[in-house]
Amino acid sequence: MSAPATYRRPPPAEAARRPVIVQGGMGAAVSSWQLARAVSRRGHLGVVSGTALDVVAARRLQDGDPGGHMRRALAAFPVPEVAERVVGAYYLPGGRKAGQKYRSVPMLTLRPSRESMELVVAANYCEVFLAKEGHGGVVGINFLRKIELPLPFALLGALLAGVDYVLVGAGNPAEIPGLLDRLARRDGVALPIHVQGATSRDGTAAVRCSPRALLGDGPPLPRPQLLAIVSSTDLATGLSADPATRPDGFVVEASSAGGHNAAPRGPRRTTEDGQPVYGERDEVDLAAVLALGLPVWLAGGQASPEAVRAALAAGATGVQVGTAFAFSAESGLEPSLKRRVLDAVVAGEQPVVRTDWRASPTGFPFKVVEVDGTLSDPEVAQARPSVCDLGALRTPYRRPDGQIGYRCPAEPLAQYVGRKGGREANIEGRHCLCNGLMAAAGLPQQRPHDYQEPAIVTAGTDFTAVATIVRSQRYQLPYPAEAVIDYLIPAE
Repeated sequence: MSAPATYRRPPPAEAARRPVIVQGGMGAAVSSWQLARAVSRRGHLGVVSGTALDVVAARRLQDGDPGGHMRRALAAFPVPEVAERVVGAYYLPGGRKAGQKYRSVPMLTLRPSRESMELVVAANYCEVFLAKEGHGGVVGINFLRKIELPLPFALLGALLAGVDYVLVGAGNPAEIPGLLDRLARRDGVALPIHVQGATSRDGTAAVRCSPRALLGDGPPLPRPQLLAIVSSTDLATGLSADPATRPDGFVVEASSAGGHNAAPRGPRRTTEDGQPVYGERDEVDLAAVLALGLPVWLAGGQASPEAVRAALAAGATGVQVGTAFAFSAESGLEPSLKRRVLDAVVAGEQPVVRTDWRASPTGFPFKVVEVDGTLSDPEVAQARPSVCDLGALRTPYRRPDGQIGYRCPAEPLAQYVGRKGGREANIEGRHCLCNGLMAAAGLPQQRPHDYQEPAIVTAGTDFTAVATIVRSQRYQLPYPAEAVIDYLIPAE
């Protein structure tokens, strides 16, 4: 029996003039709905971060839902019983008491609880709903392919809210077109999951999502455009070669971009201070990617009007910009962290950004901004009690008894090595990005003895746009997101 035809969203009305600027997905909740909405209202592609939105939504509700935004979005959720359960589980009228710990959310597994699935779907729905509220612009959501377990449920929530674009990086997104096709039809999906230590005799592990079982029946959902974030010509070419894996466009990302980066190709080489060395093999052949016939946006070091003009002249559709938006007023970066970086820029300083091989438990290099009092400070990192209670970056592994367990190299040594058989060498230099990024977004967990989780701040290496906007003295700090757009595309 042949599968029913995919309900594919017709190209947006402005397809003939696709958005020139893609606002990058910078860190959990930093690319917030407020930021994406501000960019989209200006006719460009505002993008929310899809990372750990279940945790973000639960913590916003426990903080009393300032402004009532989460409850307003949940009131529009198409299955009211699900929204009611989420509000009942996490909403605290008036917010937490001083020093009160956030209630934990269920950690995802290959067989997640119904509570966990509903929370992920509802949280992603809310973020997209709020970003799209009150205007007709296009909105995207950014996912890390490496974070596999929530992906089908997160995609479903975004589709329910009518997301226009899905952007996927930090891994090969070959399965995502098929997932989007099936979820748009409300068909069940199974995303194959890599299990460390598993063999062919163990079979294929997968996380499964049945929209009808979870939410009931309903009409087909608009199928969003997929933009694959790539850092190699080979990956772009391979994805384009097969209709089953072919995306709707590419974001070609250089190693200067913030967040997670692709590892350098070839033998591992580092600078004296341990940062990865990128070379000619890591440069994407833009002409070859453009020849694939899909829209292309350039990312990493593209935040200047000259770079925008050069990208367009080369045949690209536009550019993706993250750092300049991450320090704007509408971003979710915690205000005091934002202000400290901006004050340094005002003083003529260049923020120090390291590409850290070890910081991320994913194994991908990760950009870390050096800010006093954050995990970039070795003393702060050393003093942090080792706790793994969010688990967004845990990976499945095969236990000796053949069952599947979950581990993360940033969790306590006794757990990772002693109980779960991980290699001790994997732990050195790792940071708990889950807790650190939540803290950077102003949602830090409270620990005993008045200890609060420290933040970790990520950004790209190019602060030229930030410096130019700040030193123009045209705006109060933090500057609005529209200042970035006006800088990148000056009025003629």
